[in-house]
Amino acid sequence: MINPAAGLDDAEVAAAAARAGADVVRAMYGGRLPRVDKGGGDFATAADIEAEKTILAYLHEARPDDAVVGEESGHRGAAGAVRQWLVDPLCGTLNYAVGSMLVAVNVALRGGAAAVADPFSGEVFLTDGENARVRHDGADTRLVPTAATRLVDVNLDPPFPGAPAFRAVDLLAGSDFAEHFRPRVVSSTLALAWVAAGRRAAYVTDGGDLSGSVHFAAGIALCEAAGCVVTGIDGAPIGPLGRGLVAAADAETHHLLMSMIGGRR
Repeated sequence: MINPAAGLDDAEVAAAAARAGADVVRAMYGGRLPRVDKGGGDFATAADIEAEKTILAYLHEARPDDAVVGEESGHRGAAGAVRQWLVDPLCGTLNYAVGSMLVAVNVALRGGAAAVADPFSGEVFLTDGENARVRHDGADTRLVPTAATRLVDVNLDPPFPGAPAFRAVDLLAGSDFAEHFRPRVVSSTLALAWVAAGRRAAYVTDGGDLSGSVHFAAGIALCEAAGCVVTGIDGAPIGPLGRGLVAAADAETHHLLMSMIGGRR
């Protein structure tokens, strides 16, 4: 059997895998789906699980020697594999479960290519690690970040590891934030792709090292390739020494947000 993905580069593999997962998410939307309780109020739906199975099957066919970490199934492949894919089959499960279409399918090769698929718009945001573009109806357009919207998306979901020194909700309550920005809460890392595309001025979340997170790796890769300014909430580079994430369309927006965050820590 001929492998149709054999001639594709990593960016195209990521895009095809994300699109395959997005097709499952879209097809299962709107039904009463079984849930798997994950504790702490978190859960996965049957769509999360089926989308991940589809993505993993594609990646196994396309890159059989690579390891994969899936949100629902954990690590697969050789423990010492040099190449590792990170898969979040449905980012925004709570949105999806109540009928909201604000969700994303994230596929990233750690330290390399990545893709974020929007199951409902049909868009696939992808990067080879150097250039970032969005694909819609077969046409690719380069991603150009801009802060013109002044919209800043903030992740308010628990846990809150930075509290009480830093809480995102306190950032939104500040008069200096309201002077420069308007808050949005998408509750999906789809918003990170929107920063890269110029639809959001920035995205802010607390947390630890997010570089290897199945939820954030693809969006971070897109933002970095598009030319956004990306650091932790402490200003450190994304990685073991960083904490959380501030992805801003430009240096001025990043500086403003960091000054507000610093004033509240």
